[in-house]
Amino acid sequence: MTSAASAGTWRLGDLTVNRIGFGAMRLPGRVAFGSDKRDPKQAIAVLRRAIELGVNHIDTAAFYFTGDLAANDLIARALAPYPDDLVIATKVWPGRSRVTGDWWWAKPAQLREQVEQNLRTLGRDRLDVVNLRVPGSRRNGSIAEHFGALAELRDAGLIRHLGVSNVTTAQLAEAQAIAPVVCVQNAFGIGSPAEERELLRACGEQGIAYVPFFAIAGTGRESGAVTGEHEAVEEIARAHGASPAQVRLAWTLAQGHNVLAIPGTGDLGHLAENVAAGELRLSGADLARLNALGG
Repeated sequence: MTSAASAGTWRLGDLTVNRIGFGAMRLPGRVAFGSDKRDPKQAIAVLRRAIELGVNHIDTAAFYFTGDLAANDLIARALAPYPDDLVIATKVWPGRSRVTGDWWWAKPAQLREQVEQNLRTLGRDRLDVVNLRVPGSRRNGSIAEHFGALAELRDAGLIRHLGVSNVTTAQLAEAQAIAPVVCVQNAFGIGSPAEERELLRACGEQGIAYVPFFAIAGTGRESGAVTGEHEAVEEIARAHGASPAQVRLAWTLAQGHNVLAIPGTGDLGHLAENVAAGELRLSGADLARLNALGG
């Protein structure tokens, strides 16, 4: 049977995970747009099937919700009591009102409230991994105050490991000077800029997991996979009897042993396809052709 273990493993601190994981953003529906709420029975079935297929790394956030349906609640309903090897990573700094859906950004002193919200909704005593998700407007600024507040929560026993998201190389170094970072979660895929590829390489040298989001969606980002696929991706997919999404995932995993994929879906068929991408091995010529593509 196809398994998420087919792509190998990596460590998040002292936690070993399969390199094919699962992103929960799409479970409740179209989170970014606050509409198209999913059938919760379908979402729960997807989560349980993911575990059956060997997924032991789930990425989520308390702000992933559509209407009254939230990813954290679905994860707890579907999977608690949790498997011993399951690692759940979440993220803080952004927040959303469950009443209005409005977005807000936490001050350092408010991060504890966000961490406790994740603990409560996931039904856990300690969070495995918490990523500090940096707003786009702060990508050239200091994250020391916010990351320092998270480090204090780790020292207090609420968090096991820390990560950063949507950061630059300089911000990663700033965080590392405060507390160990086990993962970097940035937007990355075919056509990503050179500076992002350099950050991925630097993470590998430091033993830090690099966890790309939008690896399949590309320029489609929150709205889903790209609608106009590159001809090269289509041709390579046909040659391997695979889908373009599988080619994108296989290319992503080929960028380094420290790369962890977290494709998200609310569809059982797409879930199986994503996990199977871990078995797809692209040739050197395939990789070179894909490396040459723009976004």
